[in-house]
Amino acid sequence: MAKILGLGGVFFTCKDVDTYRKWWADTMDVDITDWGTMEWESDGKGRTMFSPIKKDSTYLEPSKKRFMINLRVSDVRTLIEKARKGGAKICGDVEDTEFGIFGWFIDPEGIKIELWQEY
Repeated sequence: MAKILGLGGVFFTCKDVDTYRKWWADTMDVDITDWGTMEWESDGKGRTMFSPIKKDSTYLEPSKKRFMINLRVSDVRTLIEKARKGGAKICGDVEDTEFGIFGWFIDPEGIKIELWQEY
């Protein structure tokens, strides 16, 4: 039986691709591949989610985009501070919840990024 195995990636347009890639490389220490993508090997833990949100939800604010990118990370607090130092707009406080630790920022293209550290 055919089935979906996971999210292959998130693709989107941006104003200045080279500057955007550089921000992620310099600020968040992301490796950029030869063909310009940002890729991470699976650590064999956690899941990748594809999650619709109600149209009237405020969860994606203050971004005006119709989507948000959630990244599983090893240390939310450190990466939020790196994003802040790199000029990102931090959204609210880091939250420690029953589902893990979460932090949010708006990246240089106005995309809301949710960082998720699982327990």
